[in-house]
Amino acid sequence: MSGDLLVDQPRTLTTKHDRSDVPFRLGTRSASFVVLGIMSLAGVFLLLQGGQALGADGPKFLTTQAWDPNSGVFGIAAVLLGTIFVALTAIVIAVPLATGTALYISEYAPRQIRQTLITLVDLMAAVPSVVYGLWGLFLLQPGIQNVSPGIVDVSQFLATWFGWIPIFHVDGFDPSDPLTTKTIFTASTFVAGIVVAMMVAPIICSIMREVFTQAPLGEREGALALGATRWGMIRSVVLPFGRAGMIGGTMLGLGRALGETIAVYLIISPIFTIQPHILQSGANSISALIALRYSEASPFEISALMAAGLALFIMTLIVNFGASIIISRSRSGASSD
Repeated sequence: MSGDLLVDQPRTLTTKHDRSDVPFRLGTRSASFVVLGIMSLAGVFLLLQGGQALGADGPKFLTTQAWDPNSGVFGIAAVLLGTIFVALTAIVIAVPLATGTALYISEYAPRQIRQTLITLVDLMAAVPSVVYGLWGLFLLQPGIQNVSPGIVDVSQFLATWFGWIPIFHVDGFDPSDPLTTKTIFTASTFVAGIVVAMMVAPIICSIMREVFTQAPLGEREGALALGATRWGMIRSVVLPFGRAGMIGGTMLGLGRALGETIAVYLIISPIFTIQPHILQSGANSISALIALRYSEASPFEISALMAAGLALFIMTLIVNFGASIIISRSRSGASSD
């Protein structure tokens, strides 16, 4: 044996690709580029089509509440905030519902009915939005007008006892006056938010359920072995593990709520002033504005509608990219030591 010292050197690792890996890699890469290309083309199309209106109105497009492009006075301040109000109302309602459903399915439901519940939740996400819109139009709204049990009690209760909070205040509503018309609660942001919440809750629930089921088994068993109750184990293990997934699912649901069209269009009574009172009749959104005005719009108004669509496209894109970043940084798939 020579006197040379043996030196540890890193071993060179090589990967041997199977023939089937090449077309699969090319296919997935091509699909990703196609998706990015379609999104980019959609943004460029909206920018080109809305360029005339944006050039004529300038920064006032984001601050003007009126909508009359043919007279030169138009902007998306009211519809932009209306879109946000409807989406946030939907998220506030949908997130607790989705979280409770996801926890029940993943942690409490008997194994015999678990798959059935998962299928039902997934089917809710497949129901067309027009069906939800018709449900809101023919069930919720008549219930409010006829003082039926259900949403009417919630709206009046909030307006009566929490009307001192600006978002729950309703102009012209006097709880002590029995002759006060109940139509002031119809076609509101609140009703539209409930309908949109029913549409986005299955999406949020599915993401949360997948994250909750991936909580490390070792950490679950460790918490139970230390004497934690099932809820204590969920609170100390499952929820912290799934926090990023919960946030990501909520943001994805928010992105869906921001772009909802038909359901909101069927329910709201369009106005072009900023309406912060969610219980009061009158609301608007960018997608509903486009659906309402496009068929009878002049060429210049079509350009203005395309500019409004561009604003919605950018806002939704930001929300969805934020959700993707949060989900990618979650602990999903991690295993216990």
